[in-house]
Amino acid sequence: MAAAWDVEGGHMSIILDLWHSIVGIVTGSNYIVLAIMAVILIVAAFMIEGTNALLQGTVLALVVFGLATSIYSAATTKGGANWSGMPQADWTALHSFPVTSLIAYGILFAVVIGVLNFVKSLVFR
Repeated sequence: MAAAWDVEGGHMSIILDLWHSIVGIVTGSNYIVLAIMAVILIVAAFMIEGTNALLQGTVLALVVFGLATSIYSAATTKGGANWSGMPQADWTALHSFPVTSLIAYGILFAVVIGVLNFVKSLVFR
C-alpha cells in the first residue's frame, strides 16, 4: 500500500508541479501584470462576503484578470492591436493553455483572496 505522499507513486510530483507553476506565475510575470493581478485580487477580496463566496470571487477574478491581461497585451503590441481578431485569438490561446497553469492560477487567486478577506474581516470589525 502506497503512502499518500509517495514520491514514486507520483503524488508528490503533482504537488511539486503545481508549486513550481505558482512560483513561476509570481516570479515570471512582469511588474505590470503583477500590479494588475494585485489590484484585481484586492478588489475581489473586498467584494466577497466571507469565505462562502470564495469560489465565485476566485472565478470572477480569474475572468477579469484574463480580460485585463488580454487588453494590456493587445494595447502594448507593436504595430497596433488587431482588436477585431482579439476575441478569437484569445479563445484559441485559452484552448492551448496548460491545465496545470490554470489550476495554479486558481489556487493562487483563491489563497490570496481568502487571506486578504480574512485580514479585511479582522481590520473592519
